[in-house]
Amino acid sequence: MVSQDAGRNVSWTAMEHGTAEDYQVLMPWHYAHTRSRLVDNLLDILGCLRGPTLGYQIDRYDHSLQCATRALRNGESTDLVVAALLHDIGDSFAPENHSAAAAAVLQPYVDERTHWVVAHHGLFQGYYYFGHLGGDRDAREQCRESPHYDACLDFCENYDQNCFDPNYPNLAAEDFRPLLDEVFSRPSQVPATAPLQTPR
Repeated sequence: MVSQDAGRNVSWTAMEHGTAEDYQVLMPWHYAHTRSRLVDNLLDILGCLRGPTLGYQIDRYDHSLQCATRALRNGESTDLVVAALLHDIGDSFAPENHSAAAAAVLQPYVDERTHWVVAHHGLFQGYYYFGHLGGDRDAREQCRESPHYDACLDFCENYDQNCFDPNYPNLAAEDFRPLLDEVFSRPSQVPATAPLQTPR
């Protein structure tokens, strides 16, 4: 059994041996800790995009800041600005499906349109370069019937493909913290995998 004292741990090493009393303490602790660190952890993941430019004029980190800065300055919704900041975080840990990875992180907290835009932005970005690599630049047309098609078109045109300018005055990541705090403090719209309670 585990105590409310954070210095005490359960006695077992396999979850099958846990008791109801153990989990009634463990799960709220875990949930409260992870939620309290969520924005910091996301900014850390965003920081993983710092590094080589890989042939572009700026690295992926500055690209992300530029996307979000342009969206904020254009008066876009809080959800879309946060999405612009985080849309490429999957590059650092899911290069084969970076759009889906970023969208999964955002889905519990943002509106349906923003989630869809992030999930599909990689395909829509292909309009600008697939043809140069022997692919179909119009692959995005398979999504034409989506009510969010135009929103994704707009996102890629105004807050993604054009955000590689080394002379653009980006805001700093910390400037977006109030927006991140707002979005990620919302109750999850996606059902939790286990019953959760905040610690008493």
